[in-house]
Amino acid sequence: MLEDDANAALPKVRAAEPGDLDRLVEFNLAMAQETEGRDLDLATLREGMRALLGDPGRGRVLVVEDAGRIVATLMLTTEWSDWRNGWFWWIQNVYVAPEERRRGHYRRLHEHVRDLAAARTDVYGLRLYVENENVRARETYQKLGMDETPYRLYEQATRRGG
Repeated sequence: MLEDDANAALPKVRAAEPGDLDRLVEFNLAMAQETEGRDLDLATLREGMRALLGDPGRGRVLVVEDAGRIVATLMLTTEWSDWRNGWFWWIQNVYVAPEERRRGHYRRLHEHVRDLAAARTDVYGLRLYVENENVRARETYQKLGMDETPYRLYEQATRRGG
């Protein structure tokens, strides 16, 4: 087998495209149910994902594609830090299809994001939040070099829905 043929068989990280919408919506519905026991409004989620895919200013979605099938995803958003004069990239909406877990797909995504950030001089670091009870995810993030912070996350809704 030629090296190019071997690499073609490996799962690849790529930017999500509008044609990925249905799979990404499916993943977000499953993630909300698994992590928070929440049933998301399908129409709101679909429009939110469509808006995200259509406007890079809202964020970026990356996927792992294996044999033509999306098996994992994450969303990146940004936060400016005046204290550090640089960007934090927030890793959000991490999801790996249940039958594809523990196969290195999240590692592939994480390392891709880390490498993209490290190649830029204006990105200070990566951040994410995780459910307190999600011990497996917390262990994964720590193995990939992320440190738990002393911060707690608060939220206040300013509109109904979601």
